[in-house]
Amino acid sequence: MEFIKVESLEQADLLIYNQLRESAFREDGSFIADSPKVVNLLLESDLEIKSVLATREYYDEFAELLKKKNIDKLYLTTKSEMGKIVGHKIHHNCMMHGIRPQNVTLEELGDEVLMLDGITSAENVGSIVRSCAALGVNSLVIANETPHPFNRRALRVSMGHSHVMKTHLHEDIKESIKSFQKRGYRVYAAEVSEDSTPLRELQASEKWVLIMGHEGRGISKEILNLCDEIVTIEMVEGVKSFNVAVAASLMMYRFLS
Repeated sequence: MEFIKVESLEQADLLIYNQLRESAFREDGSFIADSPKVVNLLLESDLEIKSVLATREYYDEFAELLKKKNIDKLYLTTKSEMGKIVGHKIHHNCMMHGIRPQNVTLEELGDEVLMLDGITSAENVGSIVRSCAALGVNSLVIANETPHPFNRRALRVSMGHSHVMKTHLHEDIKESIKSFQKRGYRVYAAEVSEDSTPLRELQASEKWVLIMGHEGRGISKEILNLCDEIVTIEMVEGVKSFNVAVAASLMMYRFLS
């Protein structure tokens, strides 16, 4: 492998490692990943990788993996220099600049779909994606206010498993729900209500969409009225809810069983 030694912190191709913070993307779909576990998993995927910024120790340890990917730009630096490039102290020894997958259409999604309605925490998105990958639910629907699975923090929390997701970015959740229903999906809302189905009693259909709502306000009445069924997780008295990522994991497991 041939390395490009970092001679200046102002090298044009390195600026992206500082500019693409948590929720930033470029029009070409560029994203930044960090830490060996995340970077290595993405190196094993079909994603386009533009460059790697890493220390000698990282390159020596994972030389065979990197050779398979045939990346044009391998920047050699130190952890100290890497921290200066990024703009804050770091605890890992590698970063990567890649291109995220294209968003897919509703028609390209699978029979089991998770829809995130207004979730704002990148950590929750990352945790949900990691559970999706573990359970084999690889279809995700989000809107602009929800962090993308390739958001830097979401990608880190997902441990790189964002790359297995087929993600559809919609503009109108009501139209998406209606479209799914026309195509034979049963749409479920995860919410607490008087007429909700206890999760242990659920009889999930073969084709389903599960909507998880905002961390605080949940799912609006207007959206609940469009859904085919409301499902709730039974809890002891005095506890109002689970964290949305935990709830999504529990529900998906039950939907698949």
